Amino acid sequence: MNDPVRLTGGCQCGAVRYALHEEPRDPHICHCRMCQKAFGSYFAPLAGVARENFELTRGTLATFMSSDKTARGFCRDCGTPLTFDPIGYGSIAFSIGSLDDPARVVPTTQSGIEARVGYFAALPGLPGVTIEAAEGAAHVEAIRATNHQHPDHDTSAWPSAGEEPT
Repeated sequence: MNDPVRLTGGCQCGAVRYALHEEPRDPHICHCRMCQKAFGSYFAPLAGVARENFELTRGTLATFMSSDKTARGFCRDCGTPLTFDPIGYGSIAFSIGSLDDPARVVPTTQSGIEARVGYFAALPGLPGVTIEAAEGAAHVEAIRATNHQHPDHDTSAWPSAGEEPT
């Protein structure tokens, strides 16, 4: 497919990969309690595309019906949340963090703010440290040497002989 727009993404282990064939719409973070639970986080970063412009390029999504109106897609092997699929709509949302280049899609709004965690706004002001500074270079090297995470680009197969995870 010769796309003017082709964004790719997938799960942590590489069993599920996808491609988007249009610019994502409505990039936002959702603070609702269902999204907090589904992502195991303070919010879910989501954006959407027309259903016909979302292509699974490897694997199959497992789904959980979080309500009668929504199927949430994830990798059955590693658990990565990948999609938010509102039943009966012509679009599907994907998790921005599962993109190979998540910085490419910037949230522009917030939804579900009634459930936003009270201290959320203070998080950017917390002191920060790199993993190497916190855990040491040997720890970082041990993680790198045993990393099973799929790299942030398409591969013909995974795991792939000779390709080092990033």
